[in-house]
Parts: sequence; C-alpha cells; structure tokens
Amino acid sequence: MYKKILLAYDGSLAGQKALLDCQEVAQMQGSETFLVAVMPQDSVFIGGEGAFYDPQLADLEKKKFQGVLAEGLQRLSGCAKPATGELLVGHPVDAIASYAKKIDADLIVVGHKHQQSWAKRWWSGSVSKTLIEHAPCSVLVVITG
Repeated sequence: MYKKILLAYDGSLAGQKALLDCQEVAQMQGSETFLVAVMPQDSVFIGGEGAFYDPQLADLEKKKFQGVLAEGLQRLSGCAKPATGELLVGHPVDAIASYAKKIDADLIVVGHKHQQSWAKRWWSGSVSKTLIEHAPCSVLVVITG
C-alpha cells in the first residue's frame, strides 16, 4: 500500500497525465499526496562560464514554477486528502529523490514523453530514467507520446 505519494509535476502534457494517474492511485489507496515542482538552479544564471546571477530573472522563474505548483495543487483539490505542495530548487533528480527520502515516500510519480530523435534523447537525458536509479522508493513513470 502506498501511504505517501510524491508527484513531480512540471505542467507538461506528460505531467498532467501523471497527475491524473497519481490522483487515481491516491484515491484508491487513501494516500497522502505531495506535489513538487523543481526549478533548476542554473535557470537563473545568464551566460556561459562567466555566468552571473540575475535577480529579476530569478524572480520571474520562481513565479513561473510557483504557478505550475499552484495549478497542480488546484487539479489535485478533488482528492479526499488535500495535497501538500512545495517548490524545490536544484537538479531535478537530486531534488526529487531527496524530498522523497525526507517525507519517507512510498511512491514517486513522474510523467515522461518519448523523444522523437536519438539526438534529443542524448542531449536532454531523461529525468525519469535517472530518477529510477536514485530514488529511495518505487517510481511510477507515466508515458505519453
């Protein structure tokens, strides 16, 4: 039985499908649901090797991810137990795995969209694939496309 489910949500179509599946599992199991959005640390830096921190860009990025989080929480509002949300900052895999460990999650739910070309797969990597290797619990990968 899954007592605590962590949904890593990014607002994408794959994320929305994962949210629906997470909601269904949580309803069936009577689970406590946690939702996180992860803002990559490097999204607030401008430039390459000589990058600098831009506080205005950081504020815009934070608002964007807070919006994603709020939207996900609103979609989960129909659950029997209200979902808890948190904005995390860092590398997505590390942040999700650490948070799952912190709350003692039984299941992590993530969305995944197959990349069409080998170059896109190679360049972007896969959060869900890497998360499986680093997660402290089971991972449900909801695939779209």
